[in-house]
Amino acid sequence: MTRTRRWLMTTAVVAGLLALAGFGAWRWAVARGSAATLDWIDARFPRETGMRLAADGTYGQVRNQNVELWVPEGRAPQGGWPLAIFVYGGGWHSGDTASYRFVARTLADNGYATALVGYRLVSDGGRFPAMLQDTAAGVRWTLDHAGAAGARTAQVALIGHSAGAYNVTMLTLDPQWLEGVGVPMGRIAGTVSLAGPADFYPFTSDSAVNALGNAPDPAATQPITFACAGAPPLLLMHGTADDVVRVRNSRRLAAALEAKGGSVRAIEYEGMGHAGVVMGLSKPFAQNGKVLRPLLAFLSDPGAGAPSASVPVQRPDR
Repeated sequence: MTRTRRWLMTTAVVAGLLALAGFGAWRWAVARGSAATLDWIDARFPRETGMRLAADGTYGQVRNQNVELWVPEGRAPQGGWPLAIFVYGGGWHSGDTASYRFVARTLADNGYATALVGYRLVSDGGRFPAMLQDTAAGVRWTLDHAGAAGARTAQVALIGHSAGAYNVTMLTLDPQWLEGVGVPMGRIAGTVSLAGPADFYPFTSDSAVNALGNAPDPAATQPITFACAGAPPLLLMHGTADDVVRVRNSRRLAAALEAKGGSVRAIEYEGMGHAGVVMGLSKPFAQNGKVLRPLLAFLSDPGAGAPSASVPVQRPDR
């Protein structure tokens, strides 16, 4: 065996062990409401394109009312970088922008500027509708500042995972939140929901009860209530083995939007759990781009094509 071959084999083994160790650490972290472990691991993998913090700021007095705007290293292309806004999950009781910089790294690798938007958590008064008001304010802050950093701001894509997916889906389907901060719905090119709650009343989890149980009209907390034909296009991505936010949430929302004539695509990942769909946006757990590829295809042309799903969205609930 040549020295080069031994080196390659050793490198492969080390990378494999790192990925396995990282997966275990990430599962441990997810159980405790933290993505910082995955971000730490992701930061140690090489990237084709680096990123830089172009702007950061706050839109309120609470720590989580913040935005980080990351752009690819180097000069912006003519017309600017396309812009995505990512909102993290955590059951509305945990999470922060710094722990999800791996999403910005991956999108920077693919030519996107990314704003990581925070919002008040339950412990800081983040009960319905505060998380929607804050997310809308974060979108407005991004649109006000991203142009000076070289990003395109005529339209923006929204992406969220879990509780963050709920936030961006509600902003997409119920115009009052963005219009309340002076952002017309036409500024939203499309929205990606990663394992997002969409039809989950009666509330059965402590997270939902704590964050949404105070609402006088529970129906007004449910994205499915606002399914309509005129909303921006949505991409719903969900693992069939998700035991935190059941896949039926995305199935039911997709069916409701299709019935109304809305623009929706649904993709299910057989055997994937709740964390897997956002892990797919990290370097160590990209799984040959099974999550990233369709997400990028949607971002490049949100309105293209008819609704499509890897399995029928009307499949019986699990």
